[in-house]
Parts: sequence; C-alpha cells; structure tokens
Amino acid sequence: MSQFGHVSAVNLRGQSNLNNLWSSQSWRCYCLDGKMNTLSFASSDAMGRKLKSPSANAFMTRSRKDVPPLKVVCIDYPRPEIESTVNYLEASYLSSTFRNSPRPNKPLKIVIAGAGLAGLSTAKYLVDAGHKPILLEGRDVLGGKVAAWKDDDGDWYETGLHIFFGAYPNVQNLFGELGINDRLQWKEHSMIFAMPSKPGEFSRFDFPGVLPAPLNGIWAILMNSEMLTWPEKVKFAVGLLPAIIGGQSYVEAQDGITVKDWMRKQGIPDRVTDEVFIAMSKALNFINPDELSMQCILIALNRFLQEKHGSKMAFLDGNPPERLCMPIVDHVTSQGGEVRLNSRIQKIELNKDGSVKNFVLNNGSTVEGDVYVFATPVDILKLLLPEDWKEIQYFQKLDKLVGVPVINIHIWFDRKLKNTYDHLLFSRSSLLSVYADMSVTCKEYYDPNKSMLELVFAPAEEWISRSDTEIIDATMKELAKLFPDEISADQTKAKILKYHVVKTPRSVYKTVPGSEPCRPLQRSPIEGFYLAGDYTKQKYLASMEGAVLSGKLCAQAIVQDYELLAAREPKKLAEASLV
Repeated sequence: MSQFGHVSAVNLRGQSNLNNLWSSQSWRCYCLDGKMNTLSFASSDAMGRKLKSPSANAFMTRSRKDVPPLKVVCIDYPRPEIESTVNYLEASYLSSTFRNSPRPNKPLKIVIAGAGLAGLSTAKYLVDAGHKPILLEGRDVLGGKVAAWKDDDGDWYETGLHIFFGAYPNVQNLFGELGINDRLQWKEHSMIFAMPSKPGEFSRFDFPGVLPAPLNGIWAILMNSEMLTWPEKVKFAVGLLPAIIGGQSYVEAQDGITVKDWMRKQGIPDRVTDEVFIAMSKALNFINPDELSMQCILIALNRFLQEKHGSKMAFLDGNPPERLCMPIVDHVTSQGGEVRLNSRIQKIELNKDGSVKNFVLNNGSTVEGDVYVFATPVDILKLLLPEDWKEIQYFQKLDKLVGVPVINIHIWFDRKLKNTYDHLLFSRSSLLSVYADMSVTCKEYYDPNKSMLELVFAPAEEWISRSDTEIIDATMKELAKLFPDEISADQTKAKILKYHVVKTPRSVYKTVPGSEPCRPLQRSPIEGFYLAGDYTKQKYLASMEGAVLSGKLCAQAIVQDYELLAAREPKKLAEASLV
C-alpha cells in the first residue's frame, strides 16, 4: 500500500496533468496523470492504481483554475498497526480464553434478549466456549443501535453514524476473528472541525505518522492555529497535568463533575470548551459539556493520546446489519447457536425462589434456558424488571441510568457537494454533532454524481417529538452555513431528492455526573441471570467498543460460573418431583 493511501473510487475524464487540487484547507489531492475511469475499493492493488506521495509543497499550493476537476471518492488508508498495543493484546487474550476453555460436558442453553452488538458479542463468545445460545431480537433487523433499513429505492439508512476507532481493541479483535478486517475503510489520521466563524471553512488536527504517542497528538494540537491560541493551549496542557499524573484513579474520580465545571476548576478558559469540547461532548454522548461527566472526556483523551493510532478512524464499508452483524450470526449458528428475529419479550417470568423461569414473548410463547441474559438497552430492562427484583439494590441503582435521545438524518441531494472530505466532520453547530458525506466515505453508498449526507442531530431532547419536516428544515439552515456556496435553506441551490429521519428516544445511557457507581456488573445477584450492554461495568463507557466488551465480560462470567449453573438443572428437577 502507498504511504498516503489508495484511491478507492476515481473518475477522471480527459487528459490532465494535475499537481494538486485543493488548498491546505482541503488537501485531499494527489499527483495523477492520464485518462482513467476506475472503481476500486479496499486494499486491492490489482484494481485502480497506487498513489505516489506528493511533495510537501503540493499540499500547500492552490490549484490552478484552468485544471479540470478531479473527482476523488473514498481514499482508503492501510490498516494501522494496532495488534502490538497493550489493549489489543489484552483483548486478544480474553478472546482466546473462550476458545481454549475446557469443553463443557453439558453445554448450557443460554437465552439472550437483544441482538445488538452486546447480545451478538455475548452469543459469539459463548459458542466459542462450547455453549448453545438462543438470541432473541424483538425487531426484524439485527444490530440494535447499529441497525439499518433499506428503503424502496434500495438505499440504506442507519440508526447512527458509526465510527470505528483504532482505540477499540475488542471491536478490532472481533473483526479479525470473523475474518472481515477488509470491511473497515480507514481514513487519514486527522480530526476535522468546521469553523462557524468562517462558513464553509475547516480546521484540522493532523496526527503525523512518524511520531509515537502521545507526541503525535501533542503535535496535532500545537500545529492547529485556527481554533486555540498559544496561551489557551498552554493553560489546557497545564490543566490536564493532574489527569496525566494521576492516571486511571484520577480519571475515575472525575465522574462527579461536568466537563464545563472541571475546565473552570482547572483554570482552562471557557473558549477551549466552546471551541473543542462542545463538539467532542456531543460526539461522545450526544449532550453538551454542562451535562457530560468529565470522566467520559478523560477516558477518550487517555485512549487517543496514549495509543499512536487510537484516534484514527474507519468507516464500515456498508450497512452494519449485513456487513458486521451477519458474520457474527453466521459464526454463532455454524456452531449450534440460534438467532430469532421478531421475538419480542413481554415478561420475565420467575420461579418461586425469584430466579428466572422463562422469557414470555409477545405472541404468548415462552423460551426456557439454563441461563438468561438481558442485552437490551437499560431502559427496556427497567420496563420489564419483575416486581420482586425492584427492591434489590443492584437493580435499584439502574434508575440513575437513562438513555439519551438522538436523531440520525440522511439527506440525498441532486448533486455532488464539493465542500466536504473523505472523513468524519465535526460540525460545531448548535443543532448538529458530526456528519459525513457517505457517498464519499463508504463503498456501498458510493455515488459519483450525488451526495448523501448522514448527520447526527444532537442534543435532541427538545426535538425528538417534533415532525420530520421541522427537523429537516432546521438541519438545512445549519447545512447552509457548512456549505454556503452549495446549500441554501430554501433549496434554491442543492435540492433534496429524499431524506430519512431516524429517531431513537432512548439511545446510549446519558453519562452525567454520578452515573459510574450505578453501572452494574454483568453478573447479577439473581442466580442464572446476567446483563450485557454498554451501560454495564466496563472501561469504554457508552460505545460500540463498550457494547462488545460487555458481551465478552458477560460470557466470561457465565463460563466462570459453569459448574454452579450446570448443577442448577438437576436441583430444579429434584424440587419439581417433590411438588
């Protein structure tokens, strides 16, 4: 692979001799000559052509006006070298414990509610350990918070805009174990922020590949001159010293304070919060810094700064149900597990001793097992929690955990938008969080002629009950600031061909101060009943990584409890014979 990546889809018409295309504000251009009309993806060297690294001057020179436009769509970078990191090795070892565990004399029948990433992960690692999960999903689609649907035109629209970081070791291990590493489209190691004060312009944090962590992150911050002044950078660095010196214990102790209050306590100017951490807070948890626990920010910064490729981002090359979830389902079913859609749980029925007797489905049927796992969002668990359990402190603490509302928007335009990147973009809008032109960043959604923007509308609490029309109108007003030459709120410029608005009234748990002590361990006090989900206790908080890790930890707890759980069945039969 070329050092600077691989052109996944290019369309060149006519003879041209291009030095570069964009200014340093948008320098995604390379030296290419000749006539070519090529479509190629992933890391195939046989398709398309490799790129040569342009000179440093090429990045800084504006294109000549007489040069015809070059359409560069989907520039994929090599998979980063993350396999040697401590966190990756730790995740890999945990995966190996399931494959290498002693085969059970009698595999447990484990009923799992919820086929999101947490439930799928639980099922995957349980079959690796030799057990027989039955995965129940209430809807007709896999994925939970990464679910997606195909409309009548054959276009996909998703629950959220999903980014896979280098600092997601359990997710990266999962891709490797399933043999689907090539389904991640890695982007250049940058973070790109819109500039509200300069409509249509962006500011970049570029992480140089030649430097190790944390120097690459420090360099990225120091070299950005548009967003923070030098005095602000110094005050921010000094303010972070306690977190750097105090380590994990200090980070965990910051759960009780908001981002905004912590910044002020450390003497960091409010402008740092406004310029950087409003966007980061909304991207991490869909809420603003005056609500978000500082622990969440510090955990992210810790991962991003301590791992060279921690903040490097990848997009999935297509819709999550087919490209990520189905390989897990295939793995589970190939080893004797089951996955059942349209199997919504209506009730958790209990035995006289308070343990789970079965799951009652909406159609009146029941599903019984040796072990039961609830891998749904915490709000669904609370709705179905049996009365007999509500006085148990383990479950009482769940009241503090509440899902945050979020809205995901897809807009198809009648033309190809130019003021964008092959990357995730932080909008820094009061209404929008992050967005991407998915017709550029994603192989399956590629379109050389029209753009499809996917945007996260957050915070969404005041908007979740409003009509789709109101939400789209508000979104277009924000997009007019991001694309001043191409989009207007009244659609006199780019016109909307269609849109989809996906509302999730209760998404990931809201990471507000005081949440951490309320997050439950995967092993509940009810014998034979376990939890999985990003809200459960694990170190990656509310994220895809957190969901996958929670499933592994849940499976680990069940495997560790095997002897106890296997002994429950003879005990139940003996008790039944005495009745």
